[in-house]
Amino acid sequence: MSVSSMTGFAHYQIQTLLGLLAIDVKSVNSRYQEISIRLPEELRFMEGEIRAVLSKSVARGKIECRMQWVGEAVIEQTLNQEAMKNLYSLQAEVMSAHPDVKPLTVSQVLTFPGILEPKSVDFEQLKSQVLLGLDETLTIFLQARKREGEALSVVLNSYCDRIVDTVKELEPKIPEIIENIQKKLEERLKEALSKTLVEHSTLTREEVNDRIRQEVILYAIKLDVDEEMNRLLTHVEEVRRLLTESGEVGKKLDFLMQELNREANTLGSKAAAIEMTQTSLALKVNIEKMREQIQNLE
Repeated sequence: MSVSSMTGFAHYQIQTLLGLLAIDVKSVNSRYQEISIRLPEELRFMEGEIRAVLSKSVARGKIECRMQWVGEAVIEQTLNQEAMKNLYSLQAEVMSAHPDVKPLTVSQVLTFPGILEPKSVDFEQLKSQVLLGLDETLTIFLQARKREGEALSVVLNSYCDRIVDTVKELEPKIPEIIENIQKKLEERLKEALSKTLVEHSTLTREEVNDRIRQEVILYAIKLDVDEEMNRLLTHVEEVRRLLTESGEVGKKLDFLMQELNREANTLGSKAAAIEMTQTSLALKVNIEKMREQIQNLE
């Protein structure tokens, strides 16, 4: 199983009772399901059924279905014997009154209104033919969407790899970064506070140093980003899992992009070293690229 793109196109032709019918189905991105249908006049009676078939086949996207005859619709006609009898009766009266008038030619007779009338069409057979053609078109159409979805899945997995590599690159540096920050902070606090606290309080120097170490440890805990990095990796695994599913996964992936971006922002807000800032920026760039691609998925 794999995800499908919202972009696709298919063309198919089928022979029907009224002639050769060309069917085109195409779709582009949309947050919702939007269906547009364009039919020749002879097939208007089928619009509801065609819409129902399209609605079941595609969950999201702006879908346009267009059907048109290749050439003119071929509608068999028959002579209206009663109308022709009346016409010849009128002609006889006219020629009786005006002997010099020429009789009507065959072509003139056939152009008179009501002389030719369409044969009754088997609409059930016609409907079956059109729906069969639509089914074949949708098979091609859905295959095209699936192929593009598979290509997008490859691209998105490559972005997942980049995110994992970025996190893994920072991960071993975190203890050293926090340790350096602790040392610098402890030195500054001792320098700024030790003399003042000893001179103006009943605390001993050792007690002051213990208090400073406690504050430094609390600050270091606030800077710890293990939780954010673990959540980033967990979200990436969920993205990979969804990319192996079929059906409507675009909205779920879009939500995961929001969560990934939230963790990247938190990492940036805790940045206490240039490496953490660079990691946060790199993550946000890749997440945004993923989000743009996910807009194409159903």
